Amino acid sequence: MTAPAGWLRPDWSVAHVGALMTTRTGGHSTGPFASMNVHAGAGDDPDAVAANRMLFAAAMGATPVFMRQVHGTRVVRVGVADTLPSAAIHDADAAVTSEPGVACAVMVADCLPLLFAAANGRAVGAAHAGWRGLAAGVVEATVRGVCAAADCAPADVVVWLGACIGPAAFEVGADVLEAFGADTSAREATVASAVDASRFRPGRPDRWLADLPQLARDRLLAAGVTQVSGGGFCTVTEASRFFSFRRSGVTGRMVAAVWLDRVSHARR
Repeated sequence: MTAPAGWLRPDWSVAHVGALMTTRTGGHSTGPFASMNVHAGAGDDPDAVAANRMLFAAAMGATPVFMRQVHGTRVVRVGVADTLPSAAIHDADAAVTSEPGVACAVMVADCLPLLFAAANGRAVGAAHAGWRGLAAGVVEATVRGVCAAADCAPADVVVWLGACIGPAAFEVGADVLEAFGADTSAREATVASAVDASRFRPGRPDRWLADLPQLARDRLLAAGVTQVSGGGFCTVTEASRFFSFRRSGVTGRMVAAVWLDRVSHARR
């Protein structure tokens, strides 16, 4: 089936690779979860969530593998066995696959979803990056996972940044700056740091506005990935389009996924 209007697709063109991110529209949920919530643990009707997940899988033509996301750096290699009803759910924040028809999926409602594809079409990956996971190295770990699965270099990996909390809305404290290597002992407008001060703009007293997509781009570049797109959507300010936990508290989750195409691989 065709994906509902308004869902997001990366502006890349990688052979044998498909990618898709839902918005909050096009599903079966109601109330604060209206309407395309895919998170069964958010308090929504389980039947509505199941129907939404089926709709998502049909739009992809692939089977998504969801994880129990823990704001860490663990990357799991997934395959057809992980799509079976009896399969255990991984505690992880990133997944990589080289098997066609298996979609690496991450759920978000302010955190940053990153979709990875090897340019040779041999492997893909997805990562869930809040500030904790990003600072701890989930991006770098996923790059290594994709490169190992595809037998390629980081420069041969293409990455798309999905919708997340934007730089005008992501207010953080000193703990977040320090996690990225900043020295916050002085409260000047500029932050003494190995991190570019433009990534953290001063806001209210003892608070800063963080640019999560740009922090991810910095990490990707340092890891050798130069082909990066996306990152221009804000889940907080676009209330009719995206779920946002920071804005709403009780809310649903979007999903971003990437997969290798079955048909293309069968013909190779």
